[in-house]
Amino acid sequence: MRIFNYSAIREQKWDSEILGLVAAIYKEAGKQELYLKQRPEKLEKLVEIAKVQSTEASNAIEGIVTTNTRIRQLVEEKTTPRNRDEQEIAGYRDVLNIIHENSDVIPIAQNYILQLHKILYSHMNNPMAGRTKSVQNYISATYPDGHVETLFTPMAPHETPEALDRICEEYKRVIGNMEVEPLIVIPVFIHDFLCIHPFNYGNGRMSRLLTTLLLYRNGFYVGKYISLEAKIAKNKDLYYDVLSQAQIGWHEGTEDVVPFIKYLLGTILSAYKDFEDRFALVEPKFPALETVRRATMEKIGRFTKQDIRELCPSLSISSIEGALRKLVAAGELKREGAGKNICYYRLK
Repeated sequence: MRIFNYSAIREQKWDSEILGLVAAIYKEAGKQELYLKQRPEKLEKLVEIAKVQSTEASNAIEGIVTTNTRIRQLVEEKTTPRNRDEQEIAGYRDVLNIIHENSDVIPIAQNYILQLHKILYSHMNNPMAGRTKSVQNYISATYPDGHVETLFTPMAPHETPEALDRICEEYKRVIGNMEVEPLIVIPVFIHDFLCIHPFNYGNGRMSRLLTTLLLYRNGFYVGKYISLEAKIAKNKDLYYDVLSQAQIGWHEGTEDVVPFIKYLLGTILSAYKDFEDRFALVEPKFPALETVRRATMEKIGRFTKQDIRELCPSLSISSIEGALRKLVAAGELKREGAGKNICYYRLK
């Protein structure tokens, strides 16, 4: 069985890119703290939008989907799920809400991770909910010609409970003793979690929920306002590529986790940058038309009404629609498509 010892990463020399990302995230986290003190009430809408996006994107990565309207109803109104996909989406919503509201009192321990997994499947009858895997699982790729190739074989079922305990213990030890920078320990923990692949189902979604939990517990709250899951979904191929690179040699303890660390830190920093851009639109009290105009100036190429809604959380959807119509009539924007496919691009 692989030996987990996070003390080894304390001795590792990190390159300038990783150190630069860590420094930049701390800088942005400090700025976010100031913003939150200035306008806490203005940012509540960002929280609701991020919850919807996170729930939608993390499930969509795994092929679990429903309509935009139903996603909002499931997350914002907690409506009753209608089918299997919606049951899984509702479970993700529930776990995300628990993390948002209670991260400071959720220890990083196997029994808590199992409880969160059980809640993830609480809207459906899954006998393995809250239990580690009962059969060997594999990380595979299906190619265009139809053949399937195993890319990585995770830890065996009988080894999984001990391994899950071990990574939790190592994480708590190095964080508690302040042996290693938390922003480096977090990707290492998530990478180990994904290599163990402790559940029959839901490993990817649990890894993203645990990423949010670990960040919150270490004082990085950007995921509350900007969806990290949505950013991962937009770069899904890169996410899987770096994960696959970092898994090579994992069982022998010779893996290079640096690509995954860089990917995750880059995603976190990008989310902080998005937060700053959105705060700039929320903070001043501009009329709706001017707020939407400024939001469109943030976009390059085609964008949708939903893209602008994300940037203007303080505005109602009708205000955004009205402003977009005026900007089209004024010749500042061009509208194309119809129905759900309507998009816009700037002419000036």
